[in-house]
Amino acid sequence: MAHLAPHQLAFVFGILGNIVSFLVYLAPIPTFYRIFKKKSTEGFQAIPYSVALFSAMLMLYYAFLKRNAFMLITINSIGCAIETIYLTMYVIYASRNTRIYTIKLLSLFNVGAYGLILLSTSFIPNHSERLAAVGWVCAVFSVSVFAAPLAIMRQVIKTKSVEYMPFSLSFCLTLCAVMWFFYGLLIRDFFVATPNILGFTFGIVQMVLYIVYKDGKKSVLPEFKQADFSNGDHELNKEKIIKELSIGGEQICRENIESNSEAVGDESIIV
Repeated sequence: MAHLAPHQLAFVFGILGNIVSFLVYLAPIPTFYRIFKKKSTEGFQAIPYSVALFSAMLMLYYAFLKRNAFMLITINSIGCAIETIYLTMYVIYASRNTRIYTIKLLSLFNVGAYGLILLSTSFIPNHSERLAAVGWVCAVFSVSVFAAPLAIMRQVIKTKSVEYMPFSLSFCLTLCAVMWFFYGLLIRDFFVATPNILGFTFGIVQMVLYIVYKDGKKSVLPEFKQADFSNGDHELNKEKIIKELSIGGEQICRENIESNSEAVGDESIIV
């Protein structure tokens, strides 16, 4: 790679970034297979997928404004398609109340907020200024999304358990941040490169925490302990879970716990 020109290196990192990002987008497939199989969303939340779709839509808008941004267009187009499929499945199998909430969320966030950004930036006559404005929106949103792992890292330290922070996902997200950082750096696009510094930093911290607490005992998250079992949307039976805990039905109980926890989003911002 040392003999490659900057634009050639950018192409290499762009291709690698597309591959890793695509794999991250596919990470929730087991979750949605479970939803399809059980015909229920159980305790899974739509927010991570809505955020991922919004992120891909923002970056796609930015990529269309930017010249020679084929790498950004391809992965974010794929991301929009995949996240739309996830959310469609979620709405189909969600309970009535959850379905209404999800549709409101998508209308407010992915239609209203996104439309407002499109409308407000369209009034900027100078193309370079409009590109910079959209770039700043993307960068600020990326930073806020990259800060999301703080919750799970706090939970890992508190429970001394990495049960809900899989190493493979942390590694892939870290690798993804590295690829897009170098891609942005090589094409001199700091709206792409800079937010990924934070993504890389949080990814490294997550992997260090995994190594430190990987032998820790498995624990039930406080969110699970405090869950409102009277809410039909969770589709969980408290007495059954308590019984499973008492007889050591760890595997079955763990599945119920995973369906009710929000400790780890299936994906974070990709670019």
